[in-house]
Amino acid sequence: MKRTVHFGAGNIGRGFIGALFSKSGYHVTFVDIAEKVIDKLNAEGTYQVKLATEKHESETISNVSGLNNLHQEKEVMDEIAKASYLTTAIGPNILPRIAPLISQGIENRILETDEPLYVIACENQIGATDILKGHIMDHLSDEVKSKLEGKVYFFNSAVDRIVPIQEQDSLDVLVEPYYEWVVEADVSIPPVNGMTIVPDLAPFIERKLFTVNTGHAVIAYLGYLKGKTTIDETLADESIAEQVRETLKETGAYLIKQYGLDEKEHLAYIEKNIERFKNSYLNDGVTRVGRAPMRKLGPDDRLIRPTTEAQKAGLSYSNLAKAIAAALLFDHPEDQEAIEIQNMIKENGVPYVLKEVSGLDEKSPITAEIIHQYEELKS
Repeated sequence: MKRTVHFGAGNIGRGFIGALFSKSGYHVTFVDIAEKVIDKLNAEGTYQVKLATEKHESETISNVSGLNNLHQEKEVMDEIAKASYLTTAIGPNILPRIAPLISQGIENRILETDEPLYVIACENQIGATDILKGHIMDHLSDEVKSKLEGKVYFFNSAVDRIVPIQEQDSLDVLVEPYYEWVVEADVSIPPVNGMTIVPDLAPFIERKLFTVNTGHAVIAYLGYLKGKTTIDETLADESIAEQVRETLKETGAYLIKQYGLDEKEHLAYIEKNIERFKNSYLNDGVTRVGRAPMRKLGPDDRLIRPTTEAQKAGLSYSNLAKAIAAALLFDHPEDQEAIEIQNMIKENGVPYVLKEVSGLDEKSPITAEIIHQYEELKS
């Protein structure tokens, strides 16, 4: 049987990437430090992916097992030696931590087989596989590096599926029906149901990040300020829905100019995603979607990057600035990053946070607009 190793046995891993491999005839070995999940995978060997629809359809995922990378390093390396694919859905910040083990697995594999290994980081991060590759290369010997060509391939990808936080005592996962997995590859690779191969990923990943991820974040932060609990409840407030729409028109203007997208088609794409977010069966919380605001306010992430690109292109960004201001007001007491941002604002002010977290110059017109919007939202 074909095999794949997937780092990250969480809801995205089980409900999206791992499920697609299983349905394509692969045995999926999930690698994670969540001992209870790994034990359940090995004991049960199957789980349900449930669709967030009125009919509550579900599909059985089988041919799965798990390894704990804290104390089963050898077993993980052995699986890497046998796999066709190595994928991740573990969070961009965790990629440096798993790179040493992956590099050891690649070192061993190179000595055992000439069969190619395809490495794909399935993260909400531009160039995530390039980032992972850089960390892996840091741990490889020069001898192995010289032998990688034709044996180990690294492909960037864009992933899109909404998977809310849910009950962790079960392996079953609730997901939205819609999904998209686009992989940038310049060679023929083994087929996986649901994977779309393209020669240039940039238009796809930026369209996704600056529509889906930006939109989701804007809904969460504006909803939080209005005391809303879930994403669908937030969008039931037409004033917020319209604000989200106007914000995505700003990111859309940049995407249309940068990549020559069809304006009518992109506006339809925006509306399709707003309808996705309204799915009440997901019951997706604003604090889940808005969590980790420091990462979401990073220079290359969903709020700051489209704003700086819009400013460079001479396009409007006032609605994006309002979204960033709302993110700065996200003071959820159970979110460590939110607490850290609030402490930074209290001690040094908003311009300092925008400089340190978002890489914005304190004299930038973007900073001035964000501060204006921040004061408006606070009043």
